[in-house]
Amino acid sequence: MSGPANFADAPLDDSLAHRLIEKAGLADVHDKVERGERLGFDDGLRLFETPQLAAVGWLAHRVRTRRHGKKAYFNNNLHINYTNICQYSCKFCAFAAKEGEARGYLMRGPDIEKKLREYDDLAPTEVHMVAGIHPSMPYDYYLEVVRAAKRARPDIHVKAFTMVEIDHMLKVSKKSEDEVFADLREAGLGSCPGGGAEVLVDRVHKAVFREKIGPQEWLDTARKVQKHGFKMNATMLYGHIERADERVTHLVKLRELQDECGGFMAYIPLAFWPYHTDLEHHGHVTTGWMDLRNIAVGRLMLDNFANVKAYWIMLTPESAQTALSFGANDIDGTVTEEKITHDAGTTAPERLNRNDLMRLIREAGYVPVQRTTTYEEIELAEGSPVA
Repeated sequence: MSGPANFADAPLDDSLAHRLIEKAGLADVHDKVERGERLGFDDGLRLFETPQLAAVGWLAHRVRTRRHGKKAYFNNNLHINYTNICQYSCKFCAFAAKEGEARGYLMRGPDIEKKLREYDDLAPTEVHMVAGIHPSMPYDYYLEVVRAAKRARPDIHVKAFTMVEIDHMLKVSKKSEDEVFADLREAGLGSCPGGGAEVLVDRVHKAVFREKIGPQEWLDTARKVQKHGFKMNATMLYGHIERADERVTHLVKLRELQDECGGFMAYIPLAFWPYHTDLEHHGHVTTGWMDLRNIAVGRLMLDNFANVKAYWIMLTPESAQTALSFGANDIDGTVTEEKITHDAGTTAPERLNRNDLMRLIREAGYVPVQRTTTYEEIELAEGSPVA
């Protein structure tokens, strides 16, 4: 990639923008965006189907700039995937191992503490912990995962457990829903990531991850999480067998739940990496074109989501940098030791340091701002504390 497309200083009423929008047949969508009106299902489908990606990106950038100006967020985080042993066999997954397989692993409390202390010099503010659904670990194990992280770093924000993991805990705990969430809060859980949604459409669920909870169960579990006071993110795994209309359906379902509960912090489109999965030979590989479109359409359709994240691990750092001009306002964090996407073949590095992230943001024409997990601003990259 020769360099990021920088729309930061290009006004939407520029003649080029008007020509692009007219050529794309999106003049009515442009008018809705200008008036701050909600886009409908058909609008979303047109945004996915028009060949004029620059027009879609320009509209998304317009909305992004209204909300965030030239700020672009990052955080200082690390990942711990505490087990790859999983009772499910999702066709898109290269990470999971069955119990008894040689490559399977399981981290106990002391292992998690040790791993966190290895990175004391980085002073991470967040640990992101997700894993497989182990067939035999008891409910208390999940509480110990959180407690171990807090023992190692009492000040760290623990963002852990997809809705699939939460659903599993609710089922194996033999406790009430209220008791489970009280236990998680007492253990130190701060928020939840948004993984496990994949595509919230029954056809895709049955074809690709039928053993795991389906669309309605994911939404119901997310509703429970938010109604018990936990913030979370939302994702969509795209670039496998899903159709454009199914992506729009997914976005509308997320938007409706956000209207109801308001607990989603960010939307994160996740690019599918097929290597070493059951879908490897099906030819489903995302392109930069597809990646930028999914960022942009997410920004335009999800009018009640403040933040859209370009997750550099799945996009690559260069594509994430470009995505800042296609609607994204966040490129995630230092990450450190992510395993799930790397097992599926991503070419991105396992970590970027703070200076790397700031450089990517600056080169794209934006102002780096370090944030907390819940989007409180910590520090402008220039070193001035945020007021």
